[in-house]
Formats: sequence, C-alpha cells, structure tokens
Amino acid sequence: MKIHATIDLETLDTCPQSTVITLGGCKFNPHSSKEPYDELYLKISIDDQNRLSRTTSDDTINWWAKQDQSILEEALDQTNAITVDNCLTTLTKWLVGVDVIWAQGYGFDMTILEDMYRSAGRSIPWNFWQIRDSRTLFSCCAKDPRKSIQQNLHNALADAIYQSKAIQIAFSELNIKKNYY
Repeated sequence: MKIHATIDLETLDTCPQSTVITLGGCKFNPHSSKEPYDELYLKISIDDQNRLSRTTSDDTINWWAKQDQSILEEALDQTNAITVDNCLTTLTKWLVGVDVIWAQGYGFDMTILEDMYRSAGRSIPWNFWQIRDSRTLFSCCAKDPRKSIQQNLHNALADAIYQSKAIQIAFSELNIKKNYY
C-alpha cells in the first residue's frame, strides 16, 4: 500500500516566496477511514526567513487580523520556532517513504515549499508526479467533504488532518479503488 501524506502551510503572503509561519502534515490511508497518523507540526522562525528574503504582504497580515484570536495567537507565536534549515531537514526526513503528497492546490503549499528549498540551496525531496491536488478531488464530489468536518481553520496541523479525512471521504464517495493512488 502506498503511503499518502497531506501538507498544509500557514503563511504571511500568497506568493511562492511567502514567509511560512507554520507547517502541518500527517500521513494517512485514503482507502480507509482510519485516523491520520505520524503528525508533523513545525513553527518556522520569521527572523530566520528574513535572511532568505521571504515575503509578507499587508493584505495577508490584515486577513490574519480578522481570524479567531486563538488561531491568530497560535499561528504567530514564535515560541519554539525553528530555523529554515531545521524545518527542511525535519520535513525531508518525515517524507521518507511517502509515495503521494496531497495539498490544497499545487500552486500554493507545494510551490512555496519548493521555493523555500531552492532559496535555502537544498534539493526538493519529492518528484513532481508525487503531488496531488485535493481541491480538484473535492470538486468532483457532490459537495466539498471538508465543510461538514472541518474545525480550527488556519491551524496548519488541524487543516492537514481534516484535509486527509476529506480525501478519505472523497475516495469512498467517488469509489476510487486503484492501488496506484
């Protein structure tokens, strides 16, 4: 059975060079309803990202200011934040053995991570063909499966877990059985 993982980022901009404040991930079996496992939650130092010229935008910061206070505080709390190098090393090790990586739209989470690996002078630890877009999968369902289960929006780990569970629901609803997924 192939190992699937979901990655979610919370950022301070929406472009590929965005400053990443948190990264959440989990592994899961899309062909079952078993809980996701092997969770990963990292806070990345904003100051360390400044040396790589990672960006922020007023629009995104204003958007964050309108979010639930507890989510905002968790996302921006830099306690125990790690360097970019430590983040990328940890993520690379966590991805060992993963066959399929899911994210919400290829043009956001994975593009930002790829840019971060490149700007840090590191090799990207996945192949382009391993990436899947859950947003496209969800659009094939009768209704978006996240809407009935998702809570704690904009917490990277919670979002990754709910996205994984929604993928499981979509696989079941769409009767996806192929082993190559």
